[in-house]
Amino acid sequence: MKKRDFILIGAVLVLALLFWLVPRAAGIFAGEDASLVRITVGGEEYGTYSLSEDQTIEINDTNICEIKDGEVNMTQADCPDQLCIHQGPIHIQGETIVCLPNRVVVEITGNDKEEQLDGIVQ
Repeated sequence: MKKRDFILIGAVLVLALLFWLVPRAAGIFAGEDASLVRITVGGEEYGTYSLSEDQTIEINDTNICEIKDGEVNMTQADCPDQLCIHQGPIHIQGETIVCLPNRVVVEITGNDKEEQLDGIVQ
């Protein structure tokens, strides 16, 4: 490998890091009001919970989700791979925890204002 190859690889890695960091930093610094947790099971809404209230949520005897200190974490699941547990806590609007075998999705959403459409296509 030549010097230019290393420069190209470094530039690609820096760009990838920027594309990963900028949306996260924008959400934190813009003060997006991520105050709700929406849980869906099999595509249907299971419940919506406040991030400000510490609680433990049992989801259909398959998963246990914990809201603590403004973060959500999947603490127990009966799925074989346990990837949803190892994902770690989430707290930024748009982040999700997904348990595919149990079809459970935990998503951070904005405040409880009704979402408005920005356009309708027919």
